[in-house]
Amino acid sequence: MKTECIADHIKLKGKIYPCTVSLAMDLIGGKWKTVIMYHLQDSEKRYSELRKEAPDITEMTLSLQLKQLEKDGLIARTVYGKKPPIKVVYSLTDFGKTLIPVLKAIVEWGNQVASEKGEFVEKAS
Repeated sequence: MKTECIADHIKLKGKIYPCTVSLAMDLIGGKWKTVIMYHLQDSEKRYSELRKEAPDITEMTLSLQLKQLEKDGLIARTVYGKKPPIKVVYSLTDFGKTLIPVLKAIVEWGNQVASEKGEFVEKAS
């Protein structure tokens, strides 16, 4: 029997999932969560650095996705200083780091698709 099918459902933090794929996609699915985690895999980043590395994401979406990733325990938000200007950085947690092999596989697959079916181009300013 497949591991993801050893029970009818999976429960995590009070939420019920029909399978482990559904659970995983709830944690990392969507357009931006994996992109954010990809940019955090090598080092911690400030909010402004993440905005520069993913310029197409809106400020509201980035803020919401960071909060969700933090709530799910995939990233940590660390605040330095007590009064403005404070420094806030985001980093992968140990749990978030378990996703690095998946992120690398996504990058490899994306590069293969781009090479075989698309092309690499410079974005017009």
